[in-house]
Amino acid sequence: MKTFNKHDIKKLKQIARLCRGDILKMTYVANSGHPGGSMSSLEIFLSVFSFANLNPDNPYDPLRDRVVVSHGHTSPGVYSVLGRLGFVDIDQVIAGFRHHSSIFEGHVTRGIPGVEWTTGNLGQGLSAGVGFALAAKMKEQDYHIFVAMSDAEQAKGQVAEARRVAKKYGLSNLTVVIDYNDAQISGRARDVMPVNIRKNYEADGWRVLEVDGHDIEQLLHALSQAVEDKVNPVAILAHTIMGKGVSFMENDVSYHGKPLDKEQLEKALNELGIDNDVEKYMKMRAQLGNQKHEPFHLEYPVKIKVPAGRTYTTKTDNRSAFGNALLDLVKENRNSETPVVAVDCDLATSVKLDGVQKYVPERFLELGVQEHNAAAVAGALSADGVVTFFADFGVFGVSETYNQHRLNAINHTNLKVIVTHCGLNVGEDGKTHHGLDYISAPANWLGYKVIVPADPNQTDRVIRYIASVYGNYLVAMGRAKMMPIVDENGKLFFADNYRFEYGKIDILRKGTDVTVVTCGSVVPNVVEAADKLRGKVSVLNVSCPLDLDEHVLREYGHGKKILVVEDHVATLGLTSLLAKFFLQKGIIPSSFEQIAIQEHAVSGSYEALYEIYGLSSTKIAEKLGQMIS
Repeated sequence: MKTFNKHDIKKLKQIARLCRGDILKMTYVANSGHPGGSMSSLEIFLSVFSFANLNPDNPYDPLRDRVVVSHGHTSPGVYSVLGRLGFVDIDQVIAGFRHHSSIFEGHVTRGIPGVEWTTGNLGQGLSAGVGFALAAKMKEQDYHIFVAMSDAEQAKGQVAEARRVAKKYGLSNLTVVIDYNDAQISGRARDVMPVNIRKNYEADGWRVLEVDGHDIEQLLHALSQAVEDKVNPVAILAHTIMGKGVSFMENDVSYHGKPLDKEQLEKALNELGIDNDVEKYMKMRAQLGNQKHEPFHLEYPVKIKVPAGRTYTTKTDNRSAFGNALLDLVKENRNSETPVVAVDCDLATSVKLDGVQKYVPERFLELGVQEHNAAAVAGALSADGVVTFFADFGVFGVSETYNQHRLNAINHTNLKVIVTHCGLNVGEDGKTHHGLDYISAPANWLGYKVIVPADPNQTDRVIRYIASVYGNYLVAMGRAKMMPIVDENGKLFFADNYRFEYGKIDILRKGTDVTVVTCGSVVPNVVEAADKLRGKVSVLNVSCPLDLDEHVLREYGHGKKILVVEDHVATLGLTSLLAKFFLQKGIIPSSFEQIAIQEHAVSGSYEALYEIYGLSSTKIAEKLGQMIS
């Protein structure tokens, strides 16, 4: 543990004064940003980054402590501290802040030395911290996680979810420092939404310390106490002042998101005893190029063993095939360098995580009915050296956690989202549980790859594949059991030598008159319908709808009658993706029709619903007959 003498404290106080000048300069030069909150949190950032086991000469050391800044809009404070501590070039920060060619974006960005998580939406940082803390335990590594947060975001439900998980799993390697300046955009935090921050953390089993958030000695002492506590997660409630350090800014929320004007800047820098050299930075900024900065792609090598797949010959549901494949992977990699972990939200038996729960409980995380936190925890866990499977129903794992997965995408995580009970295939649960956006929603999480397997055997191969490669994947499946798909000779299509290739379209049947493009739970019905019209219908299984194979689609689509069949909402699913792709590539069908879900459906068995909404083999065959005649 680091120790600090009086000379060190004096030096840090001097750095804090310089940082306040940096904050004011960079927001002035950028003509945007959040100076008030940055100055409020400044001593917190300076104390944490100084105290933590971090080395600016080796900022990506696998055994480093992790620092997550949840209130990412205070980036000027974070960047100024990182600059003054030698992690980044302070001149580049001041000149480039919020410029499109600079890495120093408006909210803190993962990949900048010292920044572990891209944040912006408040209430996410503690979940990320929990994910990192769990990763340390899973890997049996001794690093500490520090999370800096604002007081206003303590009103968010996700923060409470994260607190409970931290206590449940005994995350004594997690410390939260809360900037309690009692000021937010609409007034005092206590008036906007009263929250008893101390009592809430104590009620959830945390140890709570209170300090003057501008007293570096108090902060460092509290951090020492927190790290020494080997039993509890610790929250440090740091009382601060918005705009601290400049008399006319203090306690004035108008400076929350507004830079100073020229006259105010001169006055403030004079008060701080800092030279006004902003013209130098204005000139540097004018020389920045008109291009975007290079993106960060932080990845780790996925070093796991992939056991041989299972082959199903009888009626089985895709979710069971997923659960069995995941159990195989977890067992095989019980002691591997890259752990494989399952994250559940009280649905283990339904989403088939119960095998991992029973046989390898140390690789099973039960986070309860807390989907928002679970999705964010899983994302951070996956980014820190743990292959993470987050399994949930489609309506929860996609629709409910949309924003969390969007942020996981921004953070370039390695998360495997498995959503079961998708489409009308869930049946009797009714419209609240008919997840119909498992293609369209993830399409907006840029960088996610979506896979909708056709049967249990393809599901098995898909799960083994996505575990072995870095990246965010969503695999969608229904609830019901189905017969494995066979080829025209009655042999299993996705068995024996079949190997899943991302983006490949499977040609299940070849015919002369109509091409059916489909995916997921309705594929067996489509194949059955095509077999009733043997030789007249081609069937394409598009298991990767976001990455389409031009060669196959041109061969089977150009000049052909096309029918798209999907258990998905009609407006923005496979059909719309194909229509856009055809137009872009100049693939012109002679006709183009769809069978998809046009309304929020009623309750009933999935067989009955498929019949009502045109997705049964009988209804598909009728439609094909009309197109052929």
